[in-house]
Amino acid sequence: MDILFAQIQADLRSNDALRQTGALLQALQQSAAGRDISVLAKSAVEEIVASPASAVSKKLAFDLIRSTRLTADLWDTVCSGVRNDLDFPDPDVIAAAVSILAALPSHRLGKLIADSSKEIESCFGSPSDNLRFSITETLGCILARDDVVTLCENSVNLLDRVSNWWTRIGQNMIDKSDNVSKVAFESVGRLFQEFDSKRMSRLAGDKLVDSENSLAIRSNWVSSMVDFVWKRRNALMARSLVLPVESFRATVFPIVYAVKAVASGSVEVIRKLSKSSSGGTDGRTVVDSNAERLVGVSDVVSHLAPFLASSLHPALIFEVAINMLYLADVPGGKPEWASQSTIAILTLWDRQEFSSARESIVRAVVTNLHLLDLHMQVSLFKRLLLMVRNLRAESDRMHALACVCRTALCVDLFAKESVRRGQKPLAGTDIASLFEDTRIKDDLNSVTSKSLFREELVASLVESCFQLSLPLPEQKNSGMESRVIGALAYGTGYGALNWTEPALEVVEVCRPCVKWDCDGRTYAIDCYLKLLVRLCHIYDTRGGVKTVKDGASQDQILNETRLQNLQRELVKDLREVNTPRVCARIIWAIAEHIDLEGLDPLLADDPDDPLNIIIANMHKVLFNIDSSADTTNRLQDVQAVLLCAQRLGSRHPRAGQLLTKELEEFRTNGLADSVNKHQCRLILQRLKYIASHLESRWAGVSEARGDYPFSHHKLTVQFYEASAAQDRKLEGLVHKAILELWRPDPSELTLLLTKGVDSTLLKVPPTAITLTGSSDPCYVEAYHLADSGDGRITLHLKVLNLTELELNRVDIRVGLSGALYFMDGSPQAIRQLRNLVSQDPVLSSVTVGVSHFERCALWVQVLYYPFYGSGAAGDYEGDYAEEDPQIMRQRRSLRPELGEPVILRCQPYKIPLTELLLPHKISPVEFFRLWPSLPAIMEYTGTYTYEGSGFKATAAQQYGASPFLSGLKSLSSKPFHRVCSHIIRTVAGFQLCFAAKTWYGGFLGMMIFGASEVSRNVDLGDETTTMMVKFVVRASDASITKEIGSDLQGWLDDLTDGGVEYMPEDEVKVAAAERLRISMERIAILKAAQPRPKTPKSDDEEEENEGEDEEEDEDKKKKNKEDKKDGEEDGKTKGPSTLSKLTAEEAEHRALQAAVLQEWHILCKERNRS
Repeated sequence: MDILFAQIQADLRSNDALRQTGALLQALQQSAAGRDISVLAKSAVEEIVASPASAVSKKLAFDLIRSTRLTADLWDTVCSGVRNDLDFPDPDVIAAAVSILAALPSHRLGKLIADSSKEIESCFGSPSDNLRFSITETLGCILARDDVVTLCENSVNLLDRVSNWWTRIGQNMIDKSDNVSKVAFESVGRLFQEFDSKRMSRLAGDKLVDSENSLAIRSNWVSSMVDFVWKRRNALMARSLVLPVESFRATVFPIVYAVKAVASGSVEVIRKLSKSSSGGTDGRTVVDSNAERLVGVSDVVSHLAPFLASSLHPALIFEVAINMLYLADVPGGKPEWASQSTIAILTLWDRQEFSSARESIVRAVVTNLHLLDLHMQVSLFKRLLLMVRNLRAESDRMHALACVCRTALCVDLFAKESVRRGQKPLAGTDIASLFEDTRIKDDLNSVTSKSLFREELVASLVESCFQLSLPLPEQKNSGMESRVIGALAYGTGYGALNWTEPALEVVEVCRPCVKWDCDGRTYAIDCYLKLLVRLCHIYDTRGGVKTVKDGASQDQILNETRLQNLQRELVKDLREVNTPRVCARIIWAIAEHIDLEGLDPLLADDPDDPLNIIIANMHKVLFNIDSSADTTNRLQDVQAVLLCAQRLGSRHPRAGQLLTKELEEFRTNGLADSVNKHQCRLILQRLKYIASHLESRWAGVSEARGDYPFSHHKLTVQFYEASAAQDRKLEGLVHKAILELWRPDPSELTLLLTKGVDSTLLKVPPTAITLTGSSDPCYVEAYHLADSGDGRITLHLKVLNLTELELNRVDIRVGLSGALYFMDGSPQAIRQLRNLVSQDPVLSSVTVGVSHFERCALWVQVLYYPFYGSGAAGDYEGDYAEEDPQIMRQRRSLRPELGEPVILRCQPYKIPLTELLLPHKISPVEFFRLWPSLPAIMEYTGTYTYEGSGFKATAAQQYGASPFLSGLKSLSSKPFHRVCSHIIRTVAGFQLCFAAKTWYGGFLGMMIFGASEVSRNVDLGDETTTMMVKFVVRASDASITKEIGSDLQGWLDDLTDGGVEYMPEDEVKVAAAERLRISMERIAILKAAQPRPKTPKSDDEEEENEGEDEEEDEDKKKKNKEDKKDGEEDGKTKGPSTLSKLTAEEAEHRALQAAVLQEWHILCKERNRS
């Protein structure tokens, strides 16, 4: 290998272009094979980039540079070589030099662009097509990037130049060369795409935080390009038609985006963001009329439409169709535009072409379904369901299902409302018809089907009904969503209960799901029963069908009759239920809401009577012997059935008689445990009481609550069960898809457009930490940005030369400790900085990976060479014969002497442990269910002081923000999810719960208990109080708690930004013992004190009384304080009782208490007034 490398290097040193080209191709081959070619890259930079060579060699050398890493010295050489090449007479060489600009590091790019701006400007006017192509392509890539926007933010000159270059790129869209025109369209499209999605920056790994100015700069570019495209749209469309058909695809998006921005009015908002003055340019003041905008959109549609039918290129058809759908929802858009596109996309599906984009095809169709007219939506529906069923990826399938279910509700509501308003009914719009496809029906009716799709379908339908029952979200901006919301609002007429009609149809369509055998999974069935119970409760089915005399409308009577029939059908289905766990749940759902008064008394002995069937199934649940933990949840099921028994028996005498017999039998059976027996006794007594008070209509009758207390979650998380895990996964996927569709989080851009720059998205950059001392010759400060997605942390350094000298070379070495590592595996990183002028800050950054949850730090050393370049290198500078290879080699081997470095060791930059955590959203119920099962536990105590005048700080704080939490303020900005909080304000105590996950999936739960140490000398003006805080941390892995416990004060500082001080356990115990001793002594003194005859009191006695008062007061606090730390005041006995005959001291004590209460009332009144 060494021989091969030596041969390549020799060829590179030769002046023969052919040999150099061959050598570079070989080097690229080695690089592709994964070998380290940094030696060859060095030779290529010195021999080809830095000296004259052919355009092909230059191009290959730049490719080689891209595939390896260069040192700072070599980058210097590359930059100077590129700068020289930009002045070269051969346009192909300049084109090659321009192409490398995109690969230059950000910190070198700004200076190079600024220095070579004239040369770059002249490239746009070059007669060479190749050079114009190269400059348009390269700048189109660079100028849309985040880092260039940041550079422009700091330099006004650069901003002017870049804005001018964008105009030139826009003009190149109408260039005579096809290649240049195509790449200019692509560049403008990229600018628009970056503004909307920042896709390129994300792919490049940029994590720069947008500031107000950078957003304004990008908005300015976008609005100027939108204006340009809108004004020249006819010329641009004509130019795109002359392009080769394979290049036409690139021209579609920029034209459509600009026309849509103008037609929908969003360009106005972009202009506001860009802060450009309205009179800045003449074009901006002209606002096109609505008619002109619509004509512009129609022109673009008629320009694109022929390609849908005539093109044979699937990717082009897809691109055109997607963009036409994007245009179809502008104000005044026509459904035909959407239907043409949808038909074209579905034809691609039928032709089995473009199969790699199956997900994209379905997503495009379902997302834009609402743009089609009602007939087409109905005709597409069954076909769409089959397409969705065939999608492989779960998330795609869920999103498509959510769209399909929402559309079904939309179609149903819209059609019914149209009929109400006098239009002709349209066949097939009700939900039962939409889902009557034979394959879907067979799937729903099959008992044991292996397909998960039916569960997903039922869950999505039911969850969509629940979303419909909530108030519809407001839609301010016109757009795709506003059409759906408009249709739903039209259908429901904003009526509170109009959503129940489609929900009732959903319940009827999905009825077979109660018979399913899903291998123990119950999520879909639970969803279904929850909706059923909600509808029965709303329509009050236990009261029977209402009549017109009761004030019921015809629709209500019809709906209630359908619900009653559905309940009867479900009662019959009880015999065929295949999942034991579900049986008790169906009994609950029916027994609570069935109309018992409406049953035929003559059929009391008929086994098919609904009441008899329900009680027979209750018997089955109560006496189920083979109840393994896997199949049933017997504890829960028996509880539910006993509650049903009590409520059913209370409502109906015959049910009471039958259930009394069942419960008597169950009580005496060995299957009932002691709790069940006591419950049965209680229920039987109630039923007996009700039976003996038949004349009293309301004895024991409780109203239906409409709750469904079951969940597919198991009672404990300690035992893994496959079906429960699958249920949880399905629930997560369905909820996520439904919420993203019905209540989407607005995009960053939307937030900025609606809330302006006050949005929280414009984050404040993190505070920098100084790493050097006050008298050090170099000032170094640093801050870090963490990226949990990639598991990386970037340290940003600012180095300032405080000496009077100009330092020619400064090396920054960064070492690592803990879980950090460099991407290339090297032990340390070196950044070489050149020419540090006095007082001129230089920025540098280092990115490291984090392998696991552990304390870690970056150690920075600054080496600067005050004598760099002053060595003997200058002696060899002379007029040597350039041809002599020996002299040349000697010159090359001589480097300027570094001289003796000055080493400055900075203090380590510690990464807070909290930085490696992410907030984990979890409900309180889930948190407390999970808490006992977390194996690793750790407790420690901290203290902080807060300001507040003793009494006011405790009792009167119930109306405002409590000062107790002042030491924990900074927790709100840390990556923790606050689960719930109980703050007991009357006494100084609180409990907070937090949940987080590490970057690597470990769970961390934290509870904080606070108990205030109220100052004992409040009357003497001592207002500072101490808060004792107990932290309990539980984690899923012992390594997490071990890492936290290794430096508790450090962890507390990370959590509270230095607000809480760690207190070792022995100190806590000593303090508690001391308090206990003092209180015991006082109690002893008080008990020893005898009541005396009424004589003037001495000072000593008064002190004793004050002690007694204080003691009693503290005792009250102790009773009320639930969260106080255990052992803190253990062992305190009660003070003297105030119930006995009053002594003088006790009378005085009462007077004191009354005064305290009076003061409290006055404080509360004052607070209310203010």
